[in-house]
Amino acid sequence: MTVLVGLMSGTSLDGISAAVVRFRESGGEIGLDLLAFVSTPYSSVQRERIAAALVGATPQEYARLDFDIGAWLGDAAVSAIAEAGIARADIAAIASHGHTVWHDPPRATWQIGNAAVIAERTGISVISDFRSRDVAAGGQGAPLVTIADAMLFNSPAKWRATLNLGGIANVQLIPPGGMLESVRAFDTGPGVCVIDAVVRALVPGLAHDVGGALARGGTPVPAVVDELLHDPYFSASPPKSTGRELFTPRYVARLIESCRAVKPGCSNEDIIATATSLTARSIALAFENFIPEPVDEVLVSGGGAKNPALFDAIREAIGRSARASSSPVPSIEPFERVFFDGEAKECVAFAFLGWLHLRRRAANVPGATGARGPRILGSFTPA
Repeated sequence: MTVLVGLMSGTSLDGISAAVVRFRESGGEIGLDLLAFVSTPYSSVQRERIAAALVGATPQEYARLDFDIGAWLGDAAVSAIAEAGIARADIAAIASHGHTVWHDPPRATWQIGNAAVIAERTGISVISDFRSRDVAAGGQGAPLVTIADAMLFNSPAKWRATLNLGGIANVQLIPPGGMLESVRAFDTGPGVCVIDAVVRALVPGLAHDVGGALARGGTPVPAVVDELLHDPYFSASPPKSTGRELFTPRYVARLIESCRAVKPGCSNEDIIATATSLTARSIALAFENFIPEPVDEVLVSGGGAKNPALFDAIREAIGRSARASSSPVPSIEPFERVFFDGEAKECVAFAFLGWLHLRRRAANVPGATGARGPRILGSFTPA
């Protein structure tokens, strides 16, 4: 048995998540125990620094932010280890995704959160920079959680889709038994990044739509969603991935301005409901256009799964699309109904990527990312 810590700072800018995970392997089967999960929200100052860097910063600020995020990640790892009640000497490694500053496959991808700082902060070896090797091999570098979903969260008898609602939404199509050759995955578009940005622009002091209450109090403006869904990304065939390079502050401002232009007297709640509808309808569009597999169930994870308005909108949009094409309507359930807290899933997945790295096993799924072949992912920084 091997214990690792998985660290994640996601595109939603909500904070850092850390999971302590024990992996075991027997007879070709891999199992896990989630020993601890902690989530540390970013302060408004931290969030603003990262958000500013995503649209351009000086070399000085990038360098300092790289070290500062490394320190924040290290502190999160220490908190999770303490929560697990396990000695640091028993941790094989920390697997850190870092924070994506720029993602432009297959040209480049860039995550910050200095691994040396994490190692110094914790006294534990660090595996980081997971995306670069896949991108260098011609892949999208995303989604990378696919191998974890296929090997750890498959159904023995059903086609299962796992839908992660972080800042960006991604979907994994997992065949019965998780056979890697048949697995596909891609980013569908925004998860909560547009919703959260709209909330922050319209309701100062609020970081996100708590409990989906604001969206519930409004009515979407369908014409604005229709217009936004004409963006070429949504009609591009997988493999594909996206990020804040597309869903920029300018994109958010366009959504807000379009709502007000199309619907005079449009309320803040209407605009937030429109952003929520954009995420839901873009996911349904991806299922309609790019998922011919006979999916029986969809398990939804990530911070966005905690937003009832978004969850219900996704369920309604996928159901409406399936009925329109006379296709079976899959069941759509929270990830934790079958496994554990869905907010921990990506941390667990990156801990698993670290586990695979230590065993010198390939961790990308070429059928999902489009890479030229299987690759061992990550760079190792010793303690």
